[in-house]
Amino acid sequence: MTPALRTVDTDILILGSGGAGLFAALHAKKTAPDLEVTVAVKGLLGKCGCTRMVQGGYNVALAPGDSVERHFMDTIEGGKWLNDQDLAWTLVTEAQIRIRELESELGCFFDRNPDGTVHQKAFAGQTFDRTVHKGDLTGIEIINRLSEQVWRRDVKRLEDHRALELIPAADGSGLAGVLMLDMRSGEPLFVRAKATLLATGGGPTMYKYHTPSGDKSCDGLAMALRAGLPLRDMEMVQFHPTGLLAGPDTRMTGTVLEEGLRGAGGYLLDGGRERFMHLYDPRNERATRDIVSRSIIRRIRDGHATENGGVYIQMSHLGPEKVRKDFKGMVERCADCGFDLAAGLVEVIPTAHYMMGGVAFGGDCRTELPRLYAAGEDTGGVHGANRLGGNGVANSTVFGGVAGRAMAHEVVRAGSRADPDPSAIEQGLARCFGPLGRPSGELGAIREALYETMWADAGILRDAAGLQRAEVALAGLAEAVARSGAPDGDRRYNLTWMDRLNLESLVAVSRAICAAALARTDSRGAHFREDFPETSDLATSRYTVVRERSGALQVGTEPVVFTRVRPGQSLLDEAA
Repeated sequence: MTPALRTVDTDILILGSGGAGLFAALHAKKTAPDLEVTVAVKGLLGKCGCTRMVQGGYNVALAPGDSVERHFMDTIEGGKWLNDQDLAWTLVTEAQIRIRELESELGCFFDRNPDGTVHQKAFAGQTFDRTVHKGDLTGIEIINRLSEQVWRRDVKRLEDHRALELIPAADGSGLAGVLMLDMRSGEPLFVRAKATLLATGGGPTMYKYHTPSGDKSCDGLAMALRAGLPLRDMEMVQFHPTGLLAGPDTRMTGTVLEEGLRGAGGYLLDGGRERFMHLYDPRNERATRDIVSRSIIRRIRDGHATENGGVYIQMSHLGPEKVRKDFKGMVERCADCGFDLAAGLVEVIPTAHYMMGGVAFGGDCRTELPRLYAAGEDTGGVHGANRLGGNGVANSTVFGGVAGRAMAHEVVRAGSRADPDPSAIEQGLARCFGPLGRPSGELGAIREALYETMWADAGILRDAAGLQRAEVALAGLAEAVARSGAPDGDRRYNLTWMDRLNLESLVAVSRAICAAALARTDSRGAHFREDFPETSDLATSRYTVVRERSGALQVGTEPVVFTRVRPGQSLLDEAA
């Protein structure tokens, strides 16, 4: 039986408490202090989300010799010219503002050079060392400081609340609010808001090896699909080349060993303990993530794997003491798993890390659904076909701030709450609560089948046959999830129920990934088709768009608009 629905009103509702969500809350309160801002988060504020897990750092043009034009061109060329160039320009220019805000206003303290300037380290795919960091624990530093600032302001919190459905207004005027589940009580809640931010993060945990924590299940993207919103670039899933390969029975497998290791001069060795990256790219280990990931998989496939099926990373030639000092967090993490990163060899394998695709949005973070904004990894267009390491946390904080200001201005100017569509609420409640009391089925087997399907047929190396196999398998898994249920004895922190909801989101988003990957018949950035290995003409680049209509996915393409620079040109030439 579905319990009675409680309704809460707020001015601004923010879904997610990573860098995007917390920056949005702070900027909304700064813009209009009297507004009521509510942050809803699936776990605990400050203790969950992907930003906290960031090891590497924050890309920003600060040093002499660097420039926003150079950062922009690295971003566009890394994205293989699929980026929305205006969004990319906002990223590189506002990153300069945001990094000073993080230090001067919010209390972050990043590593310094002996002369007191901010230290910036090398990251792959960039022409300048521009990655600001706090050792290799940058995300913890940022989220701790953001959380402190949010806690000291009058920001409401709905912790242990998962978003279930975006509910449109009964009059068709836009979004009315969000149907949620209070996981502490197992009761539903409808939050009505004048403006809502989708900032739940991506988290490609549908792959066998993945970096995000298990609570990241693409709920925001799944809700956006059901709401009929366009998702762009969904085929572009980034695999980090060096995920810890700790063994089959530990969740530590897939945990990222950050790019700064390769940027500092770390080597990748095959099972024969020979370097191999020179066979694939002249930049060796400092090639972009997509190239390094593909190279590792090919080396493994050609019979040169380590004992556990990966490759090695070696740092000892840089000096164990230096490695322990510069990469303290990772050295300790590896030691916890029985590996000596500073003086020995550590097995690694590419691991699903970040989704470049997501909800199509504008420069003010508006989506096509009025009163709904989006920021961070829920969005597509900023990174194009490949995200540069260090651009992810910059993306979240930059556009979180943009969204917070834009929502506050809209609500102050003309904000109003709308009454929800009762049929949409009824459908959302039925989807969430209907499975309770039915046999749970084989949720573990479904999850393992999803892992294997996406890893083998929609992962780093793709072709039409594999993607078509994946589509058939995913349709079967969607049916299996639909048949499954969860015990209804106690709805409080009902983990089987949460697992089922997670799988429902992951399978839905996996189907969007496969549909977009089949539609892109060239190789571009993170998307590599072995049956179409060449990159098509950059000057006529098109990006994919996936929508759900009446329960079926529709896939199309749109031309990339080169608003600032065209292939073959460079802003550096104009700046000079």
